Parts: sequence; structure tokens; C-alpha cells
Amino acid sequence: MGALAVVLLLLFAWKSSELLILFFIAVLLAVYLSALTDWFQRRLRLPRPLGIASGVVLTVVAFWGVGYLLIPPLTAQVGELLAVLPRRLLIWEADLVRLAESYPVVRDLLGPVQEGGSYFGSIFGEIGSWFSDAVPYVFSGLWFLIHAFSVLAMAIFLTAKPSLYRSEILQLVPPRNRVLASDILAELASTLRAWLGGQLMAMAVLGVFTGIGLYILRVPYALAFGVFTGLAVLVPFFGGLFSTILPALYVLPAGGVYALAVLLLGVVVHVVEANVVAPKVFERQVRLPPVWTLLSVLIALKLMGPIGMIVAVPILAVGRVLVKRLYVERVLEGGGFHPILSDEPIVITVPGEVGLTLGPAAGGSVPGMLEVLDA
Repeated sequence: MGALAVVLLLLFAWKSSELLILFFIAVLLAVYLSALTDWFQRRLRLPRPLGIASGVVLTVVAFWGVGYLLIPPLTAQVGELLAVLPRRLLIWEADLVRLAESYPVVRDLLGPVQEGGSYFGSIFGEIGSWFSDAVPYVFSGLWFLIHAFSVLAMAIFLTAKPSLYRSEILQLVPPRNRVLASDILAELASTLRAWLGGQLMAMAVLGVFTGIGLYILRVPYALAFGVFTGLAVLVPFFGGLFSTILPALYVLPAGGVYALAVLLLGVVVHVVEANVVAPKVFERQVRLPPVWTLLSVLIALKLMGPIGMIVAVPILAVGRVLVKRLYVERVLEGGGFHPILSDEPIVITVPGEVGLTLGPAAGGSVPGMLEVLDA
């Protein structure tokens, strides 16, 4: 019966994976709002409802301010970039064709091209097929509005009364393990909060420094490339790789040395962020090994599509906490799932005696208690 319940639960999770991703995004948003709300409560002594409202208003104002400053020039640069991009693609396509004609290995790697087609056309078609399953359902039309409102509402409710939902989860745990489960939930919240804060800081640092560096190198559309770099950090490895190569490819017709300088700028910015900024803003529990991070992104892409790549790292961070606390510490290291919740001495009543304490004087064991009786 238990195995059947597990199978049905896994089947439900598989069929509802898109909605579970949305719920996880709502949890991340709730973690963000909770951090702001806790700060308002601690510093300004605001009631929690007013703290939540202040956090939402502050976030909206921040987005509006950034949008007011960046959207007009960003829109202009993105429009100009999209206007000249087709010509750049034709140049890159011609370079790829010459490379494929000169080197059979490159031709085999790029694959055949249909009559009237192009290499970039097939690449964009494949990328479009990745999004064809997730985007129309989750992020288009009326469904987008419904899901966006649902995510925001769930995040606000989770932030308003976190203890209510924590207690709902703890009720599903046997009473003797609820202290352990509560401790794990607290560590999960701390881990997600640390990851979210570090991620926002990394996005800001990479976007600002990339934009400034490209502007100094006089790369066209530096603001657009900087914003894209900041957003691309949401996808580990692949986002950084693509955001580093794209500006270099764009200036490649102006000269190989120029393109190399732009490429080195992207590498230096990412190296500084990874080795200077990240260790200072990320907590120890979210310093994930690179191999596991890359593997989690690939698995998430395979199972959940492009949207899974965005939530792959926080899901990995949550999974590591659960494996460490439930499997490594409780199973492999022998901690078990029946911890003694109190360090107070155990009192055992023996016939003819008022009571004996099984504590340090008795060696903490029944044989020790018997020795005390003989004495």
C-alpha cells in the first residue's frame, strides 16, 4: 500500500510539474518578501501586514525606478540591435559555411542543412522547439496573467502567516520527529534566503560591470548587453557563457583583436564575481560544487524544459540540505530518527524505593544503576 502511494505521488508530481515549478517560484518570492518584512518588523517595529505591504510597495517602486531609468535607452538599443542583427547573422552564416567547407569535422558537428535553410535557422528552430511546450501553456496570454496573479497571491499568503503553513507540514510528521523536521525547515528557509540574496547581488554586479566595461571598450549597445548579462546569470554556466560570447561575436567583424578584448572582459568580470563577490555574499550552505550545479541544470532542462533551468540551482540547494540532514546524518552516520529531545535525567521507579535517577551518577545506564543499588 505504501509503495502504491509513493508511485501515485510521483505520477502526480510528474503530471503537475509545471504547476509545482510555479509553486516553487512562489516560495522563492515569499522568501524574498519575508526578508523585507522581517527587516521592517525588526527595524521599524511595523506590524507584519504593514511590513508585507511596505515590502511590496518598495519592490514595485524599485522596479519602476530602474525601469524609468533603463527602459527608454534599453528599448532604443534593443530595437537598433534587432534591426542590425539579421545582417550580422548573414555574416556569421557565411563564416560558418566557409568553415564547414574547409573542415569536414566542423561540417559533421553542425549537421546537414536543408535546401534553402541555414545553420542559424536550424539552431533557432531547435531553441524554439524547447520553448514550445512550456511557453504557450505557462507564459502566454490569459494563462500568464492567471499564473502571475497566483504566484503573487501564494507568496503573500506564505509571507503573511508562515507559521500556519509550517505547522501544516509538521502535522504530517510523527510527533517524535517534529523537532527535527522544524529544524530542517528553518535550515531550508535560511538556505533559500542566502541563495536568493546572493543571486540578486550577482545579477547586479555582473550587469553593472559588464555594461561599464563594454561602454569603456566602445561596444555598441553596451546597456542592452549589460542587462542581458545580469539576467542570463539565472541560468548557471550556459547563461554566463552565452552572455560572454554574444558581444564578442557582435564586434567580430570589426577585428579579431577587438573581439578578443571584449571576450576577455566578460571572462574577467565573471571570474571576479565568482571568486571575490560570490564568497562574500553566498552562505556556506549554498556554495554548490560546480559539477553538481551543471548536472542539475542539464537534468532540469531534460525533465522540465527551459523553465527548469532557472529553478535548478535552488532545487539543488534544497535537495542537498534534505540529503545531508535525512540521509547522511540520520542513516549513514547513525543519528537515527528517534533523537532524545531532553537532556534531563530519567527517573525510574523501583518497588520499595522512592525512585532512582538514571543519570551521570549511575553512568547513564541500567547496569550503572544496579551498581548504585548494591552500594
